[in-house]
Amino acid sequence: MKKSILFTALLVSSFTAFASEVAPTVDKQSCEKAVYPKSALMNEETGTVVLSVLVGPDGAVVDSKVEKSSGSKALDKATQKIYSSCKFKPGAKDGKPQQAWTKLEYVWSLS
Repeated sequence: MKKSILFTALLVSSFTAFASEVAPTVDKQSCEKAVYPKSALMNEETGTVVLSVLVGPDGAVVDSKVEKSSGSKALDKATQKIYSSCKFKPGAKDGKPQQAWTKLEYVWSLS
């Protein structure tokens, strides 16, 4: 009896580990248009921002944080503003929408 309970517990935990999870995805057409910050333009600042975005089950942005800075606070803040305006397809676990983090990258270039 104890062996079958242990086997069942192991079986359930292995199915849980392989549960189908899908990360949120951004609908880029819904995002606010990127506007180069004036101070960054004047200083000819460029760079890549890596942003983590927490997306709610309704597809709205709940929170965001800069994971890797461009080196410019103005560009980092502008990136957060852009992605905060976007609509997302929410993450899902076993087909049910759930709150989840996703990473996004934005490249600022003057060319």
